[in-house]
Amino acid sequence: MKLELRGITKRFGNFTANDQINLTVEEGEIHSLLGENGAGKSTLMNVLYGLYEPEEGQILLDGVARKFSGPGDAIDAGIGMVHQHFMLIPVFTVAENLMLGREPTKWPGRLDLNEARNRVRDISARFGFHIDPDAKIEDLSVGQQQRVEIIKALSQEASILVLDEPTAVLTPQETDELMTIMDELRKEGTSIVFISHKLREVRQVSDKISVIRRGKVVGEAEPTASNEELASLMVGRSVGLTVDKAPATPGEPVFQVQNLTVFGKDGTAQIDNLSFEIRAGEILVVAGVQGNGQTQLAEAILGLSENTTGSILLDGKDLLTESVRKTLDAGLGFVPEDRNADGLVGEFTIAENVILDRLHHEPFSKNMALNLKAIREFADKAVSDFDIRTPSIDTPAGRLSGGNQQKVVLARELGRELKMLVASQPTRGLDVGSIEFVHKQIVAARDSGIPVLIVSTELDEVSQLGDRIMVMYGGRSMGIVPPTATREELGKMMAGVPHVQ
Repeated sequence: MKLELRGITKRFGNFTANDQINLTVEEGEIHSLLGENGAGKSTLMNVLYGLYEPEEGQILLDGVARKFSGPGDAIDAGIGMVHQHFMLIPVFTVAENLMLGREPTKWPGRLDLNEARNRVRDISARFGFHIDPDAKIEDLSVGQQQRVEIIKALSQEASILVLDEPTAVLTPQETDELMTIMDELRKEGTSIVFISHKLREVRQVSDKISVIRRGKVVGEAEPTASNEELASLMVGRSVGLTVDKAPATPGEPVFQVQNLTVFGKDGTAQIDNLSFEIRAGEILVVAGVQGNGQTQLAEAILGLSENTTGSILLDGKDLLTESVRKTLDAGLGFVPEDRNADGLVGEFTIAENVILDRLHHEPFSKNMALNLKAIREFADKAVSDFDIRTPSIDTPAGRLSGGNQQKVVLARELGRELKMLVASQPTRGLDVGSIEFVHKQIVAARDSGIPVLIVSTELDEVSQLGDRIMVMYGGRSMGIVPPTATREELGKMMAGVPHVQ
């Protein structure tokens, strides 16, 4: 099915998110939309999917103008969408989520859950997803939840499939698997709109590339274009695509994890007797396939893990004995893995979110009274310093694009004096310009003498940002290696092969 968007314009008050956008996607073609966070990519696709009604423009399918009053109309027309933010019910199973809105029945009044289970199994087997149809969403990892979203879209037999930042929560291996899936779908005649800001992925999978900047299509490119050319089109200036940092000059060990074991609800060890240290002025990057204890390590450092043994020392003080508030007040900056669940309150404004963990401190409050002027001044500076694309600091954080939400979290955590920085997937969902900025902030924290722990599944980031790299598998360390370690060496460690000194 051929898709044409003609003159699409979408406004929110005085803010124009899409400005006279024209786009054509041929049948059996992967057409990538490349652009910074807040450029208007997701808004454009939400117009296509019937979630927004444009002020101007037309949507044509095989030359016929169509108008969608909601996602149901778009689905009926053969359009499927994998959203950037998961559209899943956490307490429902995978099969139950698949049924929502399109419940199969055996006879009137009785749902046919087995049919939904079989659909999950069929698609999982076809693409190697390994998803249990009876697993609850809340028990799945972020990467597994992303696969469920893809299964939902594929089960609707869409002729046009929109993938909105689908790799933002996937490991490199999972991303490669998705690329293979997209290629198979293209061969079957499915048209795919692939929204991303990751240059390698766009160049690898695309037939055509359209670049959107500040609501307008500013150019088209072939997959043969260089990373530098694409980045320049995206941002409107030249961008450094490598981490610019001088060699570390580490001091004494100030952060120490000693014989740490974290037990899950079922009594199994999610982290098994883990020990390591980070010196002042050093970045230790924790690498590994998601689900091997990295999340539990970060949560234990913050104080969210209850059933633990061992110790976590910062300047000689055991954080395991402290509350989360006291740990944060002690100078720990913490960027969580899942910004929506743990990093933000979506209903709160940007101004409220950037002072969440300092609400009880001056200058933001005194004698139980908020200092609204100080809060707004800090929020204005955060929006400016971190280039948060928003109409106002009074905009609810939940209305921002994923990358801009991440910037709000980073602005809050990096906008205060720190003794230690822990960041899980700090550049997840960010564009090249924002990644460059965040990397500079992390390196600046290191250079100021702060020990930094980064959890990342992006191998390029792991190698470029880390002064040392620790790979985790099955809750254990497979060894600590220098950033000169090859992708092959790191890959073996990520598969459970211990590093031999």
